[in-house]
Amino acid sequence: MVSYNRASTGVSGLDRIFDGLRLGDNVVWQVDTLSQYRKLVQPFVDTARAEGRRLIYVRFGQHDPLIEDLTGVEVQHLDAWLGFEHFASAVHKMLTDNGFGTFYVFDSLTSLLYTWRSDLAVGNFFRVTCPYLFELDTVAYFGLIRREHTFATLAMVRDTTQLLLDVYLIGGQTYVHPLKVWLRHSPTMFFPHLLSGSDADPITSSEATARLFASASLRVDPPDHWDRVVQRGWDALDSLDGKAQRAAANELIDMFIGREGRVVELCRKYLTLADLLTLATREIGTGYIGGKSVGMLVARAILEHDLENRFNIHMEQHDSYFLGSDLFYTFIIANGWWKLWAEQKTPDSYFTAGASLNRKLATGRFPPAVREQFLSMLEYFGQSPIIVRSSSLLEDNFGNAFAGKYESIFCTNQGSPEQRLHALEDAVRRVYASVMSTDALEYRRTRGLDQSDEQMAILVQRVSGDHHGGLFFPHAAGVGNSHNLYVWDPGIDPDAGMLRLVLGLGTRAVERTITDYAKLITLDDPTRKVADDDPARHTQRYVDVLELGTNSQQTKPLADVRELDIKADWDLFLSTDTQTLRRLREANRRITQTPKVVDFAGLINRTNFASLMRDMLHALSTAYDHPVDIEYTVNINERGEPRINLVQCRPLQTRGLGEAIAMPTTTDPARTLLHAHGNFMGGNVRLPLEYVVVVRPDAYLAMGQQDRYAVARGVGVLNKALADRSFMVMAPGRWGTTTPSLGIPVHFSEISNAAAMAEFTYPEGGFIPELSHGSHFFQDLVESGIFYLAIFDHAPDVTFNPELLVEQPNRLTELVSELHDLVDVLHVAQFDSMVLYSDIATQQVVIC
Repeated sequence: MVSYNRASTGVSGLDRIFDGLRLGDNVVWQVDTLSQYRKLVQPFVDTARAEGRRLIYVRFGQHDPLIEDLTGVEVQHLDAWLGFEHFASAVHKMLTDNGFGTFYVFDSLTSLLYTWRSDLAVGNFFRVTCPYLFELDTVAYFGLIRREHTFATLAMVRDTTQLLLDVYLIGGQTYVHPLKVWLRHSPTMFFPHLLSGSDADPITSSEATARLFASASLRVDPPDHWDRVVQRGWDALDSLDGKAQRAAANELIDMFIGREGRVVELCRKYLTLADLLTLATREIGTGYIGGKSVGMLVARAILEHDLENRFNIHMEQHDSYFLGSDLFYTFIIANGWWKLWAEQKTPDSYFTAGASLNRKLATGRFPPAVREQFLSMLEYFGQSPIIVRSSSLLEDNFGNAFAGKYESIFCTNQGSPEQRLHALEDAVRRVYASVMSTDALEYRRTRGLDQSDEQMAILVQRVSGDHHGGLFFPHAAGVGNSHNLYVWDPGIDPDAGMLRLVLGLGTRAVERTITDYAKLITLDDPTRKVADDDPARHTQRYVDVLELGTNSQQTKPLADVRELDIKADWDLFLSTDTQTLRRLREANRRITQTPKVVDFAGLINRTNFASLMRDMLHALSTAYDHPVDIEYTVNINERGEPRINLVQCRPLQTRGLGEAIAMPTTTDPARTLLHAHGNFMGGNVRLPLEYVVVVRPDAYLAMGQQDRYAVARGVGVLNKALADRSFMVMAPGRWGTTTPSLGIPVHFSEISNAAAMAEFTYPEGGFIPELSHGSHFFQDLVESGIFYLAIFDHAPDVTFNPELLVEQPNRLTELVSELHDLVDVLHVAQFDSMVLYSDIATQQVVIC
């Protein structure tokens, strides 16, 4: 009679060794060849079939099938080439669907090593799969090929499995040596056993045992498969065989970057074998290096291998490190969060489990071996400040920029080695946690990426800059686009590109800064002004720096920073503010410091900076065959020449200008909301609008700070309610600001469904529009195709009639009844025939 709490290997001698199999047992056979594993599988299958067990063969390897006679055996095919998470999740789902008491035979785990090229990933897969099989009272067979896996991976397997058995073929005879048998023991259990037919006899004498193991291969820790592939690359580099070098480079690209896609093709074209081997020496862990790292490397390669050699002498070198994507899953698994990670992929738990993971990921522990590698990296960088940057698998790719969705953390890298290590670990944890931030989750779901494999790799870069009086910062930094999407003047050539430039760290160039303005430079005419009014009104007033004494990032007034010796001519960055100086003199005011504006006039007029940046952007966009968006720093050397550090490059998401449309020839002033010239972005459009959501400036101005945040959240609720409608949002000042005194502090996900977004002036409250070209908020607008409009109603060529909106009935509570408390500040007007028209050629925009 069959006992359904027990099971059999199908070999009575083996059953006697460890008192048979128990439900819940995972049985791992370490063999010399696949044929040995196949011979052990067959009796297990025969017995399970005879006992009427449900038996499933999990097929994923490239090797020949383990089971020839599939009578009574279900075969479930899984694709390991889709990556660790997809494969592990597919196995988890299969196990869940099959339920309790099922018997399994898995293809050789070593085949996963050949697919993923990462022993760490193989160990992680077993660590997340084995416990679930145990919970389901299954019996599962796994095979490992000896000398293919590192001791570290075998240790992970030993710690997790119930049975681990070595199988040797010596002198034509098969020996089985149990290494682990969980909760079972006998006086001879852990001796080697001679397997003969159905018998298994222990080898107990010291002489026989010594002779046996002397005949077996020495247990030497083999190199990781990852390291073997890298070594083949070094061998190919030394061989000077061009064909072998290209093959080795392609294999390394498959390992570090990916197997297909437009960015991968760029890497195959521009990254040399030497480039890839240098990368290999700087990766901690294994796995992909992620989109941000790839973009930086391939862009630098494009410029460094320029046929005319135009850029090398103008560029700073990089010595970045990379935390491979496998470390991310290792961190999750080592801290016991994999089940929660899998749960987060389900629709019902997408946000709730995500919020829990967001909290947990910020608190986990790193394995000791990883911490040692972190410490070694910090020893390399010394006390140079570093930045820990997200570099996820989906990030900075064609179609999905993830601008500002994941964290980047500056580490000033001061203090004792232990303090610096703690700060680095905390920074890595924060980047990992940002994968599950609300904005990131919403972004992925909106773009249909919520089920995608989104591993987080990390790019660790030396911060570009120098010490200046206890502070550390570059002379300048910013973002650049090879195509200018915000054309405010008919004379601008969009294909020449544009720059957004600030003094100090580039953080002020990628965020919608408080009471501050970055310098916009159109590269067809770098001296072109954005506005002709008071230059002091639209200038940078604060500088982001790293303060070494306090080990922190700080924002300093420009008036303080300009007193420092920055080892460069301040006139490259600052010009005298003649208008303010004149007013001070006319008022007989005492002048203690000559007023200056940050206009970079000296950098533009006295150096080759502008032409160099234009050439760089053109070279990159030509290679990408697509507009690009870059981040960079600028440092002035001892000869007064700019040195550029390219720290990021990604495809610029843009829908283009569109075909010219017929603008309305006549408009009824009483039915025209807006007629303006310039200050819009989004190309030529004819955009019907069913709803217009406007924040009433007078009511908003009367609110306190917390109530203004409530307005932002209310806009977010409306954004969801109007998701299937065509609507525009309008507000005084800036959308997406972090400071309610400047505008509406929404997250992008709270206006993401809008067809158009408008900002208008309201002098009584000091509300002024500002696109922040190149900021993360700007990237979101471009990527989502949201039309942007700035309304300066004091300008002579602007007619703005907001009364047309508030004269309409307020549909707010009809759409969302719970927003009744905001009815005085949020007005939702509905129209049957309102249309937004824009024309790039004439720079006209009309809403009527």
